[in-house]
Parts: sequence; structure tokens; C-alpha cells
Amino acid sequence: MPTSTSPSQSQSPRPQSPPRRKTVIAAGLLCGILAVLVTFTDRKAFFSPLSVVIVAAVGAAAVLLQLQFKNQEGKRKIHPPLWLNVVGVVFAVGALLSERLHWGIQTGQALALAAVASFAVSSGIILRAFRESDGK
Repeated sequence: MPTSTSPSQSQSPRPQSPPRRKTVIAAGLLCGILAVLVTFTDRKAFFSPLSVVIVAAVGAAAVLLQLQFKNQEGKRKIHPPLWLNVVGVVFAVGALLSERLHWGIQTGQALALAAVASFAVSSGIILRAFRESDGK
């Protein structure tokens, strides 16, 4: 005599995975921002140090947004190096204003490089903290 099993008995419970809707939407928005930047930018502008700073700032924003979503889950509390991001913004503003303040091309390029380096180091610190907290 065959025994009938209910659908709830035959299926094993699935582990709960965190919702990814917010991160997918945020990633799509950031890709859209980059697409708009590339589409409406002149070819000569890609040789400007300012465009590199903007792309680096968008990348840093992506990492900070990811940090915000990871901290919302409540599993870990990772704090971004705020002072390093502030220094990056100051360097970026300096690179933006270097031409208007007649500081010279090399100074503007150095400030842009410093801004990109600051954003990169800050993002690296955050991503390393993600990796360390996932390993525990």
C-alpha cells in the first residue's frame, strides 16, 4: 500500500539567503551612472585627470554602498576610514580647482593622482575587512 507524502514533507527546508534586491539595484544604478558618464563625455575629456578622479569616486561610492548594505544585515560592523575619504575629496576638489587657481598642470595631475590613491586605499581597507569578516 503506497503511502502519500505531503509536499511539505518531501521538500527539505532551504537555508535562508539574504535578500539581494538592494545590492542588485544599487549595482545597476552605479553601472548606469558610469554609462551616462561615458556616453556624454567628449573624447578629449578621457585624457583629463578629472575624469579619472570621477571614475575613482564612483568606485569608492560603490564600495561604501556595499558596506552600508553589509552593515544593515547586522552580522558585522565595519567602519570605513572616514579621514581617508575626506582626504580624497579634498584632493579631488584641489584637482578640480587647480586650473582656476593657476597652480599648473603638474599640480592638478598630482592632486588627481593623490585623490585616486586615497579612494583606492580606502576601498582596499574596506574590502580587506569584508574578506576577514567572511572568514570568521
